[in-house]
Amino acid sequence: MKSIVTIGTRGSQLALWQAQFVKRQLSQHFTDIEVNLKIIKTKGDTIQNRSLVGLGKGVFTKEIEIALLDGEIDLAVHSLKDLSTEMPKGLRVAAIPTREDPRDVLVTSTGILIEDLPIDAKIGTTSPRRKAQLLYTYPHLQVVDVRGNVDTRLRKLKETDLDGIILAAAGLKRLKKQEEITQYFDIEQMVPAVGQGALAVQTRENDSGIHELLAPLNDTTTTTEITAERTLLEYLGGGCQLPIGGFAKRNQNELMLIAAVCHPEGKHRIVERANGTFDKPKHLGKIVAESLLNAGANELLLT
Repeated sequence: MKSIVTIGTRGSQLALWQAQFVKRQLSQHFTDIEVNLKIIKTKGDTIQNRSLVGLGKGVFTKEIEIALLDGEIDLAVHSLKDLSTEMPKGLRVAAIPTREDPRDVLVTSTGILIEDLPIDAKIGTTSPRRKAQLLYTYPHLQVVDVRGNVDTRLRKLKETDLDGIILAAAGLKRLKKQEEITQYFDIEQMVPAVGQGALAVQTRENDSGIHELLAPLNDTTTTTEITAERTLLEYLGGGCQLPIGGFAKRNQNELMLIAAVCHPEGKHRIVERANGTFDKPKHLGKIVAESLLNAGANELLLT
């Protein structure tokens, strides 16, 4: 077992919180190892003046995965929703800790609720999934691109003519900024991104020593829920740059999966859900994906 472990991470405040969380967990379970962080800038961090749509998969992960394959780091900590379902050869997800709140939230400059916003109120988000589902329910709103980390987007809300922004509850809670939240969206109203609120700890496939270190960090329930969600996404051939949502929840020995595919401008939304057994998450993911495709999801994804 290694005595010094290096974690690769992006440099944003939230990414560093996530990496520090994994570092603390490792240090608590294994007091005799030294854990260090290495900040790696990704393509998504470098490009700040345009939407990420069209830049391909892995915009927030590719450079970190290259460092992992090259042996510069021993493990990588990602927001799981950023991680492509097509894992680079030689890498695997070795641990998924317990998930934080998966919901999307609204933050408004005046504390006004979404249903009370005036016609043409400006809401900021770069997520095609959030944009599509918001416009499906509230077609009278304007959606504008807002890039940047959590603090940057909160600052833009205060300093520009934005009326509100949509963020992940998990990020605000992890950064102790939950007092900024105006309103939580119901899961059914805005189905979260696949893996939202969860972390992925990625390693080399053949690094058994690191796998042993990470075993205590893995949460079985979260891992099973995420498996259903990512199977759904893989079956649909999508990623975070398409208007797809998927969320699974355990209820004793059952697993529920709800998923949504939307027209990019919110003109139409297809929602499907199903229940399955907890021990067959991939089967459930495929069933819900097939239901979406049978209902016309392909046409929406190709729009």
